[in-house]
Amino acid sequence: MSKIMDGKKVSQDIKEWIIRRTQELKDRAGVVPGLASILVGDDPASEIYVRNKRRACGRCGMLSEEYNLPEETSEQELLSLIERLNSDEKIHGILVQLPLPVHMNPAKVIRTVSPDKDVDGFHPENIGKLFQENPSAISCTPYGIEKILDYHGIEILGKHVVVVGKSNIVGKPAAALMLNRDATVTIAHIETRNLSSITTMADILIVAIGDPQFIKKEMIKDGAVLIDVGINRNESGKIVGDIDFEDVKEKASYITPVPGGVGPMTITMLLWNTLEAAEIFVLGE
Repeated sequence: MSKIMDGKKVSQDIKEWIIRRTQELKDRAGVVPGLASILVGDDPASEIYVRNKRRACGRCGMLSEEYNLPEETSEQELLSLIERLNSDEKIHGILVQLPLPVHMNPAKVIRTVSPDKDVDGFHPENIGKLFQENPSAISCTPYGIEKILDYHGIEILGKHVVVVGKSNIVGKPAAALMLNRDATVTIAHIETRNLSSITTMADILIVAIGDPQFIKKEMIKDGAVLIDVGINRNESGKIVGDIDFEDVKEKASYITPVPGGVGPMTITMLLWNTLEAAEIFVLGE
């Protein structure tokens, strides 16, 4: 039977550390880490994420500013807001919630955020630093995956890590993080031929493809560590991951549940990045 990697527990322990460090920064420099969130339109999932982020900021003693813009906001209006926040000394992190309306260029918007305030880790400069093993802000979900593995004492060095998914948000930065930890890394995706022949080689399998319960027990090897990034609804409306939990649980050694696995870590690492950005901006550390 697999051991469950409880992301809620890991997240809570890290938040306790964030609370202490935030208070230390206030006491030492009189500075409150500030995060600005920009939401364009009324995507329900994005609204939930922003609301949860606001609550997490409040619990950790951080400043949270929200900018809810109508769907018809022009790209230039959004870019002007970002430029203003880039110059705002009380804001140390800027989050532009994706997806954006179709009339906006996400790449242009991401490039407009100052690399120093890019707490999502999406700016090309920060992605480049990650691949050069000199990261500043690291994409929050991959960063959370790394923390979950470390928390449970799972060795990364020398292991074969297979990442199924090639998105700029999860797949590619997760592969870079694992490579930086001296793993042997293979990147696969939904179009990979003979995918099972690759996934069955994985000591650690990270899956982020958005296909409910896609990974079955015949696609993993005995004792594999499974990281499920997917959040989907199956035909009965139940939230499930990209891995068929019930099918694989007797074969894997460790597995993250959905919900309650990787998900809680994303906002936690966003706060982590914001705190570190505030320390760098204010203290030069």
